Amino acid sequence: MPVAALFDMDRTLVRRETASLYVRYQRERGQASFRDTARVFYWVTQYTLGVIDAPDVASRALRQLEGMPETVFSARCDDWFPALVERHVADQGRIAVDVHRKRGDLLAIVTGASPYTARPLARLLGIEHLVASELELDASGRFTGRPVLPLCYGEGKVERASRLAAAQGFRLEEATFYSDSLTDLPLLERVREPVAVNPDARLARIARKRGWRIEKW
Repeated sequence: MPVAALFDMDRTLVRRETASLYVRYQRERGQASFRDTARVFYWVTQYTLGVIDAPDVASRALRQLEGMPETVFSARCDDWFPALVERHVADQGRIAVDVHRKRGDLLAIVTGASPYTARPLARLLGIEHLVASELELDASGRFTGRPVLPLCYGEGKVERASRLAAAQGFRLEEATFYSDSLTDLPLLERVREPVAVNPDARLARIARKRGWRIEKW
């Protein structure tokens, strides 16, 4: 039975919030207004403080994609990643991925972001598996503006990671999971080795209390 190493993306493998980097990309190309930028930073602040209503925010954020072909958004993300994100990929994250790869562990990114924003990172790091928040498509391959529930967030992240475990034949209870956020506590509590990476203040307190490994990437 394989052993899995699971990695969060934002503020873990990538030192920044990718949502703020994507809205910057949009601003530079005239695809987003100052109001759009302010809204994203407000959502990021809510996420950081742990007071975000994730389903509501996801529904509002995805409205801007309604009617867009999947191929267009995928291409934009492939352009955005090397332009604005790649420089923020953590060196220590790369090392951790390589350590697990040399052990023969199954590697997966498990993120609340969409697969389109996370896939370029997975390709860069040679990570085969990706668990993310899926976006609904219509029959013509265009976004409906709605997420496919559950979001890969909180308990939904546990559910989606469990599906990967069932498909690939590993046990979450034997896995390692690297994350920065208290919102990932449900999955951190399920794995054998939870690792708090660049943890927010509340996760840092829990990690110290429970004797979890804390790392700075």
